Amino acid sequence: MRKKLAIFFAVIMWFSVIAQFIIMLQNRVADVPETIIRFFSFFTVLTNTLVAIYFTAVIVDVSFTSKPGVLTAITAYIFMVGIVYQFVLRHLWQPTGMQLVVDELLHTLNPVLVIIYWYLYEDKAAVNYGLVKWWLIYPLCYLSYALIRGELSGFYPYPFINVSKIGLQQALINSAGLALIFFVVGCLFILIGKKLLLRTR
Repeated sequence: MRKKLAIFFAVIMWFSVIAQFIIMLQNRVADVPETIIRFFSFFTVLTNTLVAIYFTAVIVDVSFTSKPGVLTAITAYIFMVGIVYQFVLRHLWQPTGMQLVVDELLHTLNPVLVIIYWYLYEDKAAVNYGLVKWWLIYPLCYLSYALIRGELSGFYPYPFINVSKIGLQQALINSAGLALIFFVVGCLFILIGKKLLLRTR
């Protein structure tokens, strides 16, 4: 059942990422190389791709997928994608047509599906709070990349780190706030996992 579910989820994840890539190319405002770079400059795209790779790895039985904490980390990342979009970004635009479908997949359905998979299959007893600090490497590296490339290219993927509009100080404050939220979310998933274990005993 686990592998069947992974196949189903992988198809959805890959479809949403590839469809978003095609839509972005069709509606590009820069040349193709720059558009591709911008595409992979969105945390949403990177994280959904990471999730798609994870489920693909589950299908082919790659060993790292069963390592305690890997699934929880990925779940925390995609959960943040959903939360930030719903509360910070959703009101900034009104997509229509296929873009609306893909938008909801990337920011709403995919996070829910990953949380369901985490609930069913993570080895929650083996996940400890000491792992959370390592989970921060990915979002911190992303924020550093987005700020540095934004300074060099003038393109910032999200308004809350757009130095040209809000200033470097506010962008750094926002980045620190996001890092803190990531840490809290990671701890919450571990706590919830342990609470769920107590209920099943």
